[in-house]
Amino acid sequence: MSLKDKVIIITGASSGIGKATTELLAKKGAKLVIAARRKERLDEIKDSLPEACISTIKADVTNFEDVQAVVDFTIDKYGHIDAMYNNAGVMPVNALIKGQRQEWQKTLDVNVMGVLNGIAAVLPIMVKQQHGHILATGSVNSRVVVPKWTVYSASKYAVRAILEGLRKEERTNGIKTTLICPGSVHTELYNSINDPKARQAEIETEEKIGLNPNQIAKAVAYAIDTPSDTDVNEMIIRPMGQAV
Repeated sequence: MSLKDKVIIITGASSGIGKATTELLAKKGAKLVIAARRKERLDEIKDSLPEACISTIKADVTNFEDVQAVVDFTIDKYGHIDAMYNNAGVMPVNALIKGQRQEWQKTLDVNVMGVLNGIAAVLPIMVKQQHGHILATGSVNSRVVVPKWTVYSASKYAVRAILEGLRKEERTNGIKTTLICPGSVHTELYNSINDPKARQAEIETEEKIGLNPNQIAKAVAYAIDTPSDTDVNEMIIRPMGQAV
């Protein structure tokens, strides 16, 4: 198998895991359409890889029309889509007693509806093709609930359920599903933590044990590069020092 010339969409591609995955897949010859809210960051990534085949589109995954536009652009340009990696996410941390309802809503809108929007936009095309691969970023928190991380964990439990349901519904249509579940990783995700103490604690954890995003990118590349009869449904990638 080879990633060369595979047409792959990546959302949340402007930093962290999305950026690292873009860079790795680009070097392996994939044809990439990358999306995020910060288009200037996407363009910087593209400019840093002048030999790569990369298209950039500004998109907010909470807006279905934005996600559909990314999929439509990809079909117009390449005629098919091999894989879509739904990577955009936020990670607020707060005790439920604080009643941060706006924070909760944003978490669900980005982490859950963002994935569902990606599926809704790309699945009809993949079913028509009778092949395709839908991936999403989960978390170790999709299997364990930690105090103050309850809503974040709930969103990742939901994504895990969605990907498993999608697998069962579409396995006979040639649709692969993969949930990528990182532990602590050096990314900018801590910027979505509004509580100063929780944000600082996450920064310190990442500095102490966090993985380089490149390690997660390698897992994504491995999953996409499997043979057509093999479906890697879930990958948990923790740093050695992580207890949770």
